[in-house]
Amino acid sequence: MTDFTYTDLSTANAERQKQWDSGNQISLSYRGNEMAGEVGEACNVIKKLERERLGLRGSRDTIEHLAEELADVVICADLIAQAAGINLSFAVAAKFNATSEKVGLPHRMVLTQ
Repeated sequence: MTDFTYTDLSTANAERQKQWDSGNQISLSYRGNEMAGEVGEACNVIKKLERERLGLRGSRDTIEHLAEELADVVICADLIAQAAGINLSFAVAAKFNATSEKVGLPHRMVLTQ
């Protein structure tokens, strides 16, 4: 298993995008549509896994494929955050903490800006 930090992902993502989109043409709208597509692909895999669990006829898929699609969602979310100037690491921790507070659970993440 390979562990990485969010900073590792974000740095690698930024460097790759400099070459992938050297003209900096990709818009926030494009990124949003890209992420919607990746979420849709992950949902389709989940549907096929659920179909198999229920014993229904139709195509099947794998947990490994779901992992790939979820990874695409995370990568896209990072690229959107970068394009919008959002510190996603901070935003995720803040949202996690706010939800824990709202539902009365003790779990918190450390907030660092």
